[in-house]
Amino acid sequence: MSEKMDKKALKKKKKKKSVVMKSVVLILLLVVLAVCIFFLVKTLKKDQAQGSTQKPDTEQSQDGADATDDTETGDDASSDAQDTAAPATDAKTTAMEQAEYLAATYDYDGAIETLNGVEGAADDPEITAKIAEYQATKDSCVPVNMDEVTHIFYHSLIVDPDRGFAGDDSIAAGFKQWMTTVDEFNKITQAMYDNGYVLVRLRDLVVETTDADGTVHFTPNTELKLPAGKKAFVMSLDDLSYYHSYDGRGIASKIVLDENGKPTCEYVQADGTMVTGAYDCVPLLDQFIEEHPDASYHGAKGMIALTGYDGILGYRTDIAYKTHENLTDDQQAWLDAHPDFNWDDERAEATKVADAIKADGWEFASHTWGHIRIGDASMERIQTDTQKWLEYVAPLVGGTDTIIFAHGQDLADWHDYTTDNEKFNYLSSQGFHFYCNVDSSQYFLQIRDNYVRQGRRNLDGYRLWNDVHGDVNRTSDLFDASQILDPRRTDVPAL
Repeated sequence: MSEKMDKKALKKKKKKKSVVMKSVVLILLLVVLAVCIFFLVKTLKKDQAQGSTQKPDTEQSQDGADATDDTETGDDASSDAQDTAAPATDAKTTAMEQAEYLAATYDYDGAIETLNGVEGAADDPEITAKIAEYQATKDSCVPVNMDEVTHIFYHSLIVDPDRGFAGDDSIAAGFKQWMTTVDEFNKITQAMYDNGYVLVRLRDLVVETTDADGTVHFTPNTELKLPAGKKAFVMSLDDLSYYHSYDGRGIASKIVLDENGKPTCEYVQADGTMVTGAYDCVPLLDQFIEEHPDASYHGAKGMIALTGYDGILGYRTDIAYKTHENLTDDQQAWLDAHPDFNWDDERAEATKVADAIKADGWEFASHTWGHIRIGDASMERIQTDTQKWLEYVAPLVGGTDTIIFAHGQDLADWHDYTTDNEKFNYLSSQGFHFYCNVDSSQYFLQIRDNYVRQGRRNLDGYRLWNDVHGDVNRTSDLFDASQILDPRRTDVPAL
């Protein structure tokens, strides 16, 4: 009986122990579960907080993997800083480049103004240093001596001397005398640049004021200044109408616009194919100044003196091409070869090209409509000719206040124009106040209250040939003619 009782108590004791152990295990499991839930909730809250600052999925890295939390936050801060700084940096860089170009063209005020326009310029050491540099350079410049400003001029350039100089007719003789080859022009441009010459506008030489009644007054421009050693000069081009008589002579046939809207030339090669490129003074000088901005004062180019009887710039814009009245044989032949010609369209295209040429810094002048000898012509002829120029050329080029006389003639001798000069009075009444003749002297400039007159030097075959082979050299102040003369020139007829 006692033994049976002992077994029963032992069994009961084991059962109780088992219950206790299970309870302990259960409690431990509950504790572990609670800890897991705690950390899970904490992690979820952290993810939610960071999710509000993370980039959208479209801004993740290219391989599609998300960055870690710390890296993501750092990238955001860096990106925000870059977004803010980039525009400011770009604006500064652009302004610095623009200012550098302006300073190269001797426009120091423009360069300084450009840099001062940058936000925070006063606190930027790089900008303030550049401003100080430009100001110091400006202060060191010296006024241009108006008595020592020369004026050079060219006609259309000969691209192919083998065609331009061929034959013994009057046109071949004229090409040898009055024309410059492309090679000669390029060498002169480089040589004058190397010798310190800087191209300026004729009107840069003066200060012009106008009264209420329209009366103009001129005084020397004492503020025209260049660095010491630099020498100002003016340049002009005669004709640039590409006359019919030039056809087939190795000269460009027309000014056109390239794919960027810049002036260039059409040129008919010896085999008859048409090409475009820098075959005359306008695009050649444009290219040179683009590469050498310090060759030009404030972007100055030359003046283009236009006649009108065969049109302008290679376009057949004169009224005769519309009315078919009083046509020359050359004009009639051209119209016969162009049956679809439309006069209004031709004038519109010429205007577009002229506008692009002006936008490039060039100016236009009258060369008289009919290329007349102004000194020999009667008043009646001058009046008729001037009205034709004002009616058929001026509207295409926007008008002008400058007349460049053909054949080197003038309204008077070297003495001042006077109020009893009938021709001068008439041209002045038609709005012409700048006058240019031809003068082989280095300098001839008159700045008077009511007009400006300057002599021009011909840099053509006649001048180059005689400077090399003649007794007198008239261009030694500009260049060494022996290094300029085209070897394809074998002779130049006497005038």
